Amino acid sequence: MKAVLKQYRQSPRKVRLVIDAIRGKNVERALAELKFIPKRTSEIVEKLIKSAVSNAETNFGKTKDNLFIKEIRVDEGVTLKRIMPMSKGRAFRINKRASHITLELGERQETRKQENKETTKQEKKNAMDKKAEKKSTKIIKKERVLKKK
Repeated sequence: MKAVLKQYRQSPRKVRLVIDAIRGKNVERALAELKFIPKRTSEIVEKLIKSAVSNAETNFGKTKDNLFIKEIRVDEGVTLKRIMPMSKGRAFRINKRASHITLELGERQETRKQENKETTKQEKKNAMDKKAEKKSTKIIKKERVLKKK
């Protein structure tokens, strides 16, 4: 459940501003928050998340509801070195940076745990009801025996 974007032409420092806002969040919430972040990177990250979700659904049979952003990181890609001519024959270097964005999704187990808790509660309740029925039937039988005597 991974998606990788390599050689994205924006500096890692700028990309991390957006990435830090969504790290560890539910996929649906992250996508909703990205729509309101006024940065160029937000559209790219949104596309990357959708790609990872699609990979998870297609390849692993996971549902979008249980997925969250387990790991997302930005690494520095290749830096293009360019020269800007200046006055008096000088030249200054311009670094055009690139980023590698790696996204890994995880599946939350909370919904399953809650379902398990509910089923165990129901099982306990059913067991208690059965015990109560047994006791009540024993009492009724004893009363019948006492009435006969």
